[in-house]
Amino acid sequence: MQEKKLYISDLHFFHEKLNREMDNRGFESIEAMHEYMIDKWNGRVRNKDEVVILGDFAMSCDASAVSEVLKRLNGKKYLILGNHDEGYLRKKDFDKSLFKWIEPYKELHDNGRKVILSHYPIMCYNGQFRCSAKGNSKTYMLYGHVHNTQDEELINDYVLRTRTVEKRAAFEGDPQYIPCNMINCFCMFSDYVPLSLDEWIKLDETRRGANLQ
Repeated sequence: MQEKKLYISDLHFFHEKLNREMDNRGFESIEAMHEYMIDKWNGRVRNKDEVVILGDFAMSCDASAVSEVLKRLNGKKYLILGNHDEGYLRKKDFDKSLFKWIEPYKELHDNGRKVILSHYPIMCYNGQFRCSAKGNSKTYMLYGHVHNTQDEELINDYVLRTRTVEKRAAFEGDPQYIPCNMINCFCMFSDYVPLSLDEWIKLDETRRGANLQ
């Protein structure tokens, strides 16, 4: 089978407060949360698959503990820097080779589409207006950071508003509605399972509602 390219954000290993605050994940302990997330990850990811983590993999300064979690997770792992990752990354004894690369921002291609990767949502992202001859979007902006908070509700409003605005054609042709393919890859939206771009697109359409089509 061909290797898969998968995405996920804001796992927050070792962040025990998220069980009772903000995310309200509801696990009885940090150990239970870790085991559940590792099982969900490994139930989907094979060793040859690629997983891009869109920031905040762990909230810990214990380099060896974070390393042990990474070693238990299947696949080739890539990290987009989040605001909580420096705690373990700045430790001299952390093995950064556990990630294939670590970048604050990245652009790559996934099955003929451009993917913009950032921990923080980017409202006006590179390639936003690129469409195929059939009018299908060719660029997607994948982000994390905001979890499922009021900030995400504001982004939902922005996406809806943007998709109802017509952009004047630079050359000949009729005005077109502005594409706004911003997808929050928050781990709780996928029950902690890394998903492909197509799966995130489908989940995002379902989660945000048909009015965002």
